[in-house]
Amino acid sequence: MSIVQSQVLEPYAQGLMSVAQTHNITEEIGNDMRSLLSLLQESPDLEQFLANPFVKPEGKKAAIEQIAGEQIHQFTRNFLKILVDRGRILFLEGVCQQYLALLRKFNQTVLAEVTATVPLNEAQEGMVREKVLAMTGARQVELEISIDPELIGGVIIKVGSQVIDASLRGQVRRIGLSLSKTS
Repeated sequence: MSIVQSQVLEPYAQGLMSVAQTHNITEEIGNDMRSLLSLLQESPDLEQFLANPFVKPEGKKAAIEQIAGEQIHQFTRNFLKILVDRGRILFLEGVCQQYLALLRKFNQTVLAEVTATVPLNEAQEGMVREKVLAMTGARQVELEISIDPELIGGVIIKVGSQVIDASLRGQVRRIGLSLSKTS
């Protein structure tokens, strides 16, 4: 764990989780964190604006209110204002990710990072979930799917440090390695 994670991200995410658990709104706050992450990934300008030390805190709070408005829980809005006041809003993405990691742990859910050549349909996602559940013994699986056309076909599933490479590229590489050993 890096110094930033242990000294900045973790305490803020833990604090938010503690408040969410107390008020039984862990999932609502989790949805807010997912929305904020999506917003930050879609808008690099927003991230730069929030991280800019020359923008006054009032300006950052006004931008957050305008963007998030009533779409996020009041606790999340207050939390974002605390991050602004303490000069930690530039760590928002990391705090969101850390909160979601805590939420997964709280719900006994694992995150499976899936790389596929094309978007998966519901049946394929279900098969991936079943495979990961069998592999980990978790209660639930959260999928984070990314597309990589260079895989040629199949999927790569990463859960923590475990990797299942069921892609054609991986199979070709394994065949190449076994052929080089036999010659």
